[in-house]
Amino acid sequence: MINFLILPLLIPFLTGILLIFFAKNVVIQRWIAAFSAFFNVIIAFLLVQKVRNDGILTLDVSSWQAPFGITLVSDMISALLVLTTTIIALTSVIYSFRSIGIERERYFYYPALNFLIVGVIGAFTTGDIFNLFVFFEVLLMASYVLLVLGGTKIQLRETIKYILVNVISSALFVIAVAYLYSVVGTLNMAHISVRLNELGQSGIITVIAVLFLIVFGLKGGIFPLYFWLPGSYYAPPAPVMALFGALLTKVGVYAIMRTYTLFFIHDTGYTHQLLMILTIITIIVGVIGAIAFSDIKKIIIYNIIVAIGVILFGVSVMTPDSIAGSVFYLIHDMIIKAGLFLLIGIIIAITGTSDLRKISGLIKRYPGLGWTFFLAALVLAGIPPFSGFVGKVLIVKGGFESEHYWGAGIVLTSSLLVLFSIMKIFINGFWGTPQDYKGEDKVPVRKLLIAPVILVTISVLYGAGSEFIFPYISQAAETLANPSIYIDAVLKEW
Repeated sequence: MINFLILPLLIPFLTGILLIFFAKNVVIQRWIAAFSAFFNVIIAFLLVQKVRNDGILTLDVSSWQAPFGITLVSDMISALLVLTTTIIALTSVIYSFRSIGIERERYFYYPALNFLIVGVIGAFTTGDIFNLFVFFEVLLMASYVLLVLGGTKIQLRETIKYILVNVISSALFVIAVAYLYSVVGTLNMAHISVRLNELGQSGIITVIAVLFLIVFGLKGGIFPLYFWLPGSYYAPPAPVMALFGALLTKVGVYAIMRTYTLFFIHDTGYTHQLLMILTIITIIVGVIGAIAFSDIKKIIIYNIIVAIGVILFGVSVMTPDSIAGSVFYLIHDMIIKAGLFLLIGIIIAITGTSDLRKISGLIKRYPGLGWTFFLAALVLAGIPPFSGFVGKVLIVKGGFESEHYWGAGIVLTSSLLVLFSIMKIFINGFWGTPQDYKGEDKVPVRKLLIAPVILVTISVLYGAGSEFIFPYISQAAETLANPSIYIDAVLKEW
């Protein structure tokens, strides 16, 4: 019998292989990709319920018991992120039917998308630090294909930069893992935590902690390592932007959350203080970028950077409330960022431009698009009672409790500036005098709206139903705040 936690990993993997054989038959590819993505959402939902009822699930691959073999682990944060990933994958597939273009669909778009999901879900599920590197490489290889697919000049230029950055990052990742292994003699993440508890955080462990922060900071996009992100995420079409913005940076964020709550917890006065300083600067830089640009893609991209800073500020504070807030806000941001990228994709398809100065009056002809975007803007900015508000309140509360007043104040202030940046799109793009745009009558707006409406609706329900959802968030945060829960579940009687 197949262990339940591996199914969300196997389904997109087998689907990706199957789709390669139907590369030229777009209709069959669409049906297979959509059915697989929908089925995976159901499996992921059932996985969350199973973890809720039975506790942390583990699978020792090839029957090699942890810590000697490769272990897959599904605790609540992993299960919630897997569910969120499958929802975003499904909506991106649905949106792609009417937007990505048949030429891309014929050149292995859907297989690459599924392999990207394999890498993301694998990174969220692995209990082995080296296999975290392996799954990073899987998702990166798929992302190279998705980024370059279409062959436009900007895509080719940004792909070269993106590959160079990630090759360097991957080399640093291997070096960091090698250094860590030389000290602790194991690759199992739970066992690494045990060994570090025995050794204490010596100078070499602090150096390794900083090295991992550089590696995951490059992948997650924290200051000053975010330099590659605005250009690379600007280049691909809307559904690929949604996948990248919602998932890829969040894998780096998750990796920092996991390692900085499980491994490097003995010298928080240095490691977490460094993380806090970088997150505060990340928020400031992101806000400045979001306000400064008049390009709707750039505004949303810089809001990704703001969110990364907010989430990791909660991790750096390391209180139960701030960690719970970071988990809640991480899921919120994944969903709403995917929705916003799909919405601006529709705006660009209608107008033929992403320059806000050339867009106006859209709400007169497309009221559904306009009010969906308005609702998404309120959700993103964290206006009560939406989901962004709940997560930020907990993060700020943790900041005040630990007397990090400046950081908590900057997180609060960022909400107003994020609202300003996103409402700039709504006021300038949707109000004003309607314009005629070449080819807008050919854009299937209603069909394209299905996917972002699903995401915005889920995000609204996520905030409105926070009381119902919070026990799941608390369970996830408890595992992060108390590493012994994770260690006991993985190592069992070892």
